[in-house]
Amino acid sequence: MIIVYVLGIIVGLLVIALVKALLLKPTSAKEAKVTLDTSERSVEYGKQLAKMIQCETISSRSETDKTKFLEFHKTLEELFPNVHQTCEKHVFDGSLLYKWTGKSDKEPILLMSHQDVVEANGTWEHEPFSGDIDELGRVWGRGTVDTKASLFCIFTALEELIKEGYIPNQDVYIASSCTEEISGDGAPMTAQYLKDQGVKIKLLLDEGGMIIEEPVGGVKGTYGMVGIVEKGYGDVKFIAKSNGGHASAPKNNSPLVRLGKFMVDVEKHYPFRSEFTPVVKEMFTRMAPNMNFGMKFLFANTWLFKGLIVKLLPAVSSAAAAMLRTTCAFTMAKGADGSNVLPQEASVVANMRFIHHQDNKESIRIISDIAKKYDLESEVICQDEPCPIVDFKGDVFKMVEETINEVYPGIGVCPYVMTGGTDAKFYSIVSENCIRFAPLYIDQQQYGSIHGLNENIYQGALPMGVDFYKTIIRKSR
Repeated sequence: MIIVYVLGIIVGLLVIALVKALLLKPTSAKEAKVTLDTSERSVEYGKQLAKMIQCETISSRSETDKTKFLEFHKTLEELFPNVHQTCEKHVFDGSLLYKWTGKSDKEPILLMSHQDVVEANGTWEHEPFSGDIDELGRVWGRGTVDTKASLFCIFTALEELIKEGYIPNQDVYIASSCTEEISGDGAPMTAQYLKDQGVKIKLLLDEGGMIIEEPVGGVKGTYGMVGIVEKGYGDVKFIAKSNGGHASAPKNNSPLVRLGKFMVDVEKHYPFRSEFTPVVKEMFTRMAPNMNFGMKFLFANTWLFKGLIVKLLPAVSSAAAAMLRTTCAFTMAKGADGSNVLPQEASVVANMRFIHHQDNKESIRIISDIAKKYDLESEVICQDEPCPIVDFKGDVFKMVEETINEVYPGIGVCPYVMTGGTDAKFYSIVSENCIRFAPLYIDQQQYGSIHGLNENIYQGALPMGVDFYKTIIRKSR
């Protein structure tokens, strides 16, 4: 009798879940498409962005000379004369900060996008610093997506508003570091300057999510992905020591073998706890109406299937897994200098991204305890705490959401967890609302080209980006 009763409850719950999934109707985002601008405006914007791309601004930890960034600044002066005539400008060892004085210094906004880029190795269809524009209206080159296009849109928005004679209701800042790709001092110096000046930013917009179709496999439609969570960052070295020796008479459990066992253990028995956080739940709740039915059945009923989802997601998608837990990637290794030598010391470096429910201290303790089982020492190279979470129910997020819907009618807007790092993490000392979003449409190839081959962006996407920043400035009060 008890079995029948339990089965009845299970069947009842499944029927309720099925009905909820069937009643969930697709939203406008499912059919929404971004129409690229083909006017002379986009053509002119493309030419201007190309000039910025033609400036090679690769940042490197080993290079301290900022000449190429100062040359890039000259290009900005040529392209945006009104900004440079009107705004107060500060340079922090190559990193830039502009202040456009508004009617009030209360609740200023800060628009950010870095000027440095990563290396452009490999064979490209168009040379990586050519700024070529092809017949489809794509501007080619390193930095088009990450992140000179959004920087162009920010400057252009101010340039055109100033030309119109517009005066903002509050101060507007532009920040652009030249050290984002190397986690350097540009953004920290800029943020500290603002703090020392007593500036408290109401809204900060930095790089992050963009406008993209099918942001998650199985989800149809076009979405603006707005990053409101950034994980902490850390590098940890694990060291194995021995007496070394000649490779012709090896002993068991040598340093490299112990390191190998350790890495396999971490990967096979992942030690970090996955949680279906409110931000992740909100993201999938907003996407659920446009999912295939199997996914919709699960995500329309997180009240019933949350535990199952947490178990399934890491197996389905590494990107989704990274939104749920601390990640650990072994990225560098060092052994002996000779092929016939057993190393006295060998090491591997793990790059870690710390989730909020298991912050840097707890995550490092967990993995260091595992390392001890293999007689390894742990050395923390660097560590940052996870960043404050922006309230997706708050007025600032809603203003960004409304602006996206005005510029891109019909698309969906989803908060999400940034799995990478941005300069915005340094600005929590001056703002509670650091939002990671660049208002530009990109396709899947362009998304995949970030830090890869053949980076490019549609010039027809630039006008909407400019309009977004103009609207945000006008909306701010």
